[in-house]
Amino acid sequence: MARRGAGPSLLQLLLLLLLLSVHGEWALSLPQPCAETPGGLPMMSHAPLPTGGQGCASLSVDSPIVLLGSAVSASCAVRAERCGGLQRAQIRIAWLLDSEPLAGRQQRGPAGTELSNLTLPHFNRSQARLWCLLQWNGTRQRVAMAELRAGYPPAKPSNLSCMLNLSDYGLTCQWARGADSLPTSVALKCATSRAQREAGAALTGCSPRDGRHHCTVPRRLLHLYRHMEIWVSARNALGTAESERLRIDPMDVAKLEPPALQSIEPLPGQPDCVSVGWRAARSSAHMELQCELRYRSPEEPAWALVPNISEAAQPALRLCGFLCGTRYSFQLRCRRPSPSAYWSEWSPGKEVTTQEKAPAARLDVWWSTRRVGAGRRVEVQLRWKAPSWREANGRLRGYRVALSPRQRGRGPLTVCDTSDTQCGFSAPAGTARVYLTAYNAAGESAATEVVLLEQTGQALSGLRAVPSGERSLRVQWERPPGAVAGYVVEWQRVPAEPARCSACWQRQRGAGATSALIRDGIEPFQRYNVSVFPLYEDAVGAPAHIAAYSKQKAPSRAPKLHLKSISKSQAELCWDSIPVELQNGFITSYTIFWANSTADVSSALVPPSHSSFVVGDLKPSTLYKVHIMASTVAGGTNGTSLILVTTVLDDIEIQFLFLSLALIFILLVLLMICFQKNGRVKKQLWPSVPDPAHSSLGSWVPTELHRPPQVPGTREPGPATISAVTVLERAPGKAAEAPSADPERAQGYVQQPGVRAAEPVQYVQVLGDDPWAGPARRPRGSSPRRPLLPYQNVWPARRAEPASLREPLLHFPLLQGLRLGGADELHDCQQP
Repeated sequence: MARRGAGPSLLQLLLLLLLLSVHGEWALSLPQPCAETPGGLPMMSHAPLPTGGQGCASLSVDSPIVLLGSAVSASCAVRAERCGGLQRAQIRIAWLLDSEPLAGRQQRGPAGTELSNLTLPHFNRSQARLWCLLQWNGTRQRVAMAELRAGYPPAKPSNLSCMLNLSDYGLTCQWARGADSLPTSVALKCATSRAQREAGAALTGCSPRDGRHHCTVPRRLLHLYRHMEIWVSARNALGTAESERLRIDPMDVAKLEPPALQSIEPLPGQPDCVSVGWRAARSSAHMELQCELRYRSPEEPAWALVPNISEAAQPALRLCGFLCGTRYSFQLRCRRPSPSAYWSEWSPGKEVTTQEKAPAARLDVWWSTRRVGAGRRVEVQLRWKAPSWREANGRLRGYRVALSPRQRGRGPLTVCDTSDTQCGFSAPAGTARVYLTAYNAAGESAATEVVLLEQTGQALSGLRAVPSGERSLRVQWERPPGAVAGYVVEWQRVPAEPARCSACWQRQRGAGATSALIRDGIEPFQRYNVSVFPLYEDAVGAPAHIAAYSKQKAPSRAPKLHLKSISKSQAELCWDSIPVELQNGFITSYTIFWANSTADVSSALVPPSHSSFVVGDLKPSTLYKVHIMASTVAGGTNGTSLILVTTVLDDIEIQFLFLSLALIFILLVLLMICFQKNGRVKKQLWPSVPDPAHSSLGSWVPTELHRPPQVPGTREPGPATISAVTVLERAPGKAAEAPSADPERAQGYVQQPGVRAAEPVQYVQVLGDDPWAGPARRPRGSSPRRPLLPYQNVWPARRAEPASLREPLLHFPLLQGLRLGGADELHDCQQP
């Protein structure tokens, strides 16, 4: 034997495995993790116990299935002699409910057994396992187990009903049951007599499958035309429940096949009566039957029922009280004459139309008049309500309006014959009455007299209209002071329909009426103009008008913004009003939103009567995004955005700028015209400088040269062309020679006609000394051997010039041909 605290030996393990394979004792050889017990002892792995014989422990429970919440008692007995390793060891018994440890009362029993008793005062689990454990050598071993279940007795079945199927004569029954907490067996019981039931000889008719709540009793267990008791029995471990007894004759609960309608015909001379021919189904022809007939017209939503029709009414049934000229649909069904019997299905429908007769309606009429043709004729507009299908006595073909009633021997003067419920015609002035009749294929109704009263009465006050639903309006008004006979309420959809609604009016009878409910033709989100006319004894009062909606919502769309004008600080916007059919309610306001690129959003509220708005405090040359929102009491709708850019200048500033530019331009044009027209001004500003190279000076020669030659045969040189002027400056520091006191008389020059310079010649050459550069240089192109042609002017600076240099200057054509003021300046050019 192993010591206390030591593990089992290898021999013990092998012996335990052998015993488990032979006797099936509870022992585990796989190690499990340790766990703390409530007593502080570690729960070690379940090591096998040495055992011998038939087992060392037994577990007993007073009842494995108990009522939920009741007490459970259990006892575990351990026999030490059957556990070889426990004969000298101390025995300790523990309990587990599933995984919950429990403490029992342990005591020594007879024949060397150890007993442990356990009581669970309230067992509230539907199912659990109770384990008996044995603590040995620091381990806990499961040695016995019991299954515990808790629940309730079966619920009582209810609503038992049965029906016999005539095709196989099987009785199908169904019932209702509650939820089962424990396994329950259900059976349908049958008994043909009380003695049989009391003797416990009731038969099990059928048992449902798969938890169903119905089953069928076969024909061999039934007694037709005899009463039987049938009930449902439910049983589980805690008890039995039975339904109420159903005492029936199986034939009383048979569901018959539907009968057949053979013919339905109207009776001659009796337009409100028909004859219905029918027969029962072949399977129920020999039975006593109870049938019922139903019928209705297309105008009636509910069926009318004719009960208690017996099989003796075959083959024909006569019925009266139908409307004339009306189409009816008929159906028939039958059952056994028992309160618990089942009705057959309704037979296929059959239709018939009763005979017509003349309409019996007095028409309700409303009118309006207008004088035309300088008051010699009057236009009358009549509107009336169509008679009900009960009063029409058939399908109406039309209406007639006459100016006089029908008289014997001659027909009335008919002004209108129409199938509509309105008529307009022209009548002579002073027509006070017209007569309206309705007719069908069987005849014409009595004439309805219409008195055309003048609208001279007092008008109503305090008229208002409020919604009474999505498709109705409640109109209210204040009672006028005069004696009122009634009122006419008229309404018209806005925008007006192409044809005036002939049924959009109603008469409110009674002098004390102060309100009316309008239901016909009212649609949500549509505007209606409502008018109320007070009716007096001899006149019609002036109408009062009001617009109303039965229900409102946000507009379908917002108006489109247009830019009317813009400046650097403000913009004027305008928009068109929303069409009435798209407003969906009364417009309460418009809201204008505008924002620049910096998301600086501003808004303004505009009354609904306005169609334009000026947005102010804008920044010059800035882009703005603007949109409008139209609102009703039910919400608002945003419109599309409008992009605008403010100007740099205002209109006045732009006009001033353009005016200034125009004035400047006009002044410039005037100045140019003046300069073009006035030569003196032109010469003062732009003097004319001649071009010597293209002048005619080259053709001028002295008179002496123009004389005939002195030496015969000698050819004088032709006139030279002056092409350039060379100015010679005098050398500084040399005094000029005094001019001659008696200058030589100027020599005249003449121009040779037809003579042109053959080539450019040097006109003037001026030579002088530069005080900084040294002596004067000879011009390029000149040569000491080639003199100036034909004149060469050499201008010395303040020194005596040779006579050869001064003399050509005196013969300069311009100087000798012109008289110039200030001759002193030419003293250097004169000969001494």
